[in-house]
Amino acid sequence: MHEVGLAQSIIEIVQRSAGENAARRVSCVSLSIGELANVELSSLMQALTVGVRGTVLEGARFEVAREQGSGWCMACAKTVPVHRIGQACPLCGAHQVAVTGGTEMRVSEIEIED
Repeated sequence: MHEVGLAQSIIEIVQRSAGENAARRVSCVSLSIGELANVELSSLMQALTVGVRGTVLEGARFEVAREQGSGWCMACAKTVPVHRIGQACPLCGAHQVAVTGGTEMRVSEIEIED
């Protein structure tokens, strides 16, 4: 389950930022996770809940914005929505779709209390 490693990385990023800003507590963390990022959200949230115990993040809210996947269809030369890797182009049916978005995962905002 790679979500535990992802949760640890998120916690480290937020703790570093909180330390740099002399924060006593983090109240909210906003995450942006693409639908093609291969992240199981319930597992990630569970790992975060356990991982924040005893840190400045304990009790913080985690908000997740899900970014839609997108791709470039080489056959019809258009940007198209992609909901799973290997999916055919919804416009022309070709399987020559290169994923261009929706694979990212990032901490987009941190609310701190000083």
